Amino acid sequence: MRRVLTVAALAAALLLPGGPLPEAEAGSGSGAPAATGRWSAREAEDFWTADRMASAAPINAGAAQLPGADPGTGTDFDGIPVVGRMFVMKGSGAYFCTASVVASPGRNLILSAAHCLLGTDARQVAFVPLYTAENPQPYGMFPVLRDAEGRSKVWIDPRYKSLGADKAATLDVAFAQVGPDADGFPVEQVVGGNRLVTGAPYEHPQVSLIGYPASAARPRLCVNRTTRFTSTDPGIPGSFLRIDCTGYPGGTSGGPFLTRYDKETETGDVVGVIGGWKTGGDTADTSYSSYFGTDVRNLYEKAVAGAAGA
Repeated sequence: MRRVLTVAALAAALLLPGGPLPEAEAGSGSGAPAATGRWSAREAEDFWTADRMASAAPINAGAAQLPGADPGTGTDFDGIPVVGRMFVMKGSGAYFCTASVVASPGRNLILSAAHCLLGTDARQVAFVPLYTAENPQPYGMFPVLRDAEGRSKVWIDPRYKSLGADKAATLDVAFAQVGPDADGFPVEQVVGGNRLVTGAPYEHPQVSLIGYPASAARPRLCVNRTTRFTSTDPGIPGSFLRIDCTGYPGGTSGGPFLTRYDKETETGDVVGVIGGWKTGGDTADTSYSSYFGTDVRNLYEKAVAGAAGA
């Protein structure tokens, strides 16, 4: 389940300088129009047709499905409104990852993995809550906004850009600001938002893991405990949350680790996202997350401040 970009895209990502603001710049892919001007829900809906969404590939390919140690059982289910697919154009291709709404004062932030949005050619990004092949837009579409220069409003730690996905695997987290839907409502008002929790233990007795596998028409749910995994590979340093859950290949990157899930509100506390060590793991049955500590809290606060200044 290792989440790797194509060689060309990864090389381009690693060339990005670490700027003063943790934003991923949008640009023009090979032979594709530049992402200029604002990006509205109507434009996103016109661009991301049901056929184009259905044809989108995972932003990185899944590895062979090798068994993990005592994994939980992943099961396709109907999903929850606060989690969905995040679609993005890179080069001339349509791709997707998993993303979820995180509660914020502006009610307009989503959370995913940094490797899903890294690169100068990420553009026309849109979040679709509770996407399924049968019902592609049950809650509409929410465009990731752009600034006046056409750059997507995405917050990624600059060290993840400058050091790369392996050396900075502990920083594989991204926040993005989405605009209102076609009726003018902010995403959190429409579907709710998970509460961001930082500074929690690595070990959780019960975590709900939700993601969108590339080959599935619906999202996948698994409930299992998490443990602390500390890498012994000097090329990928750090400690991560680990969870054994079957069937989380490409496409599930960015999927939330939820604790204290509330069936009434269909939200929970988000303590991780699929990513981090080997950008999520090298098998489809064991997933990882960067630890949500001070770095993630600071990044969230920058996103909140940046979204408030829009």
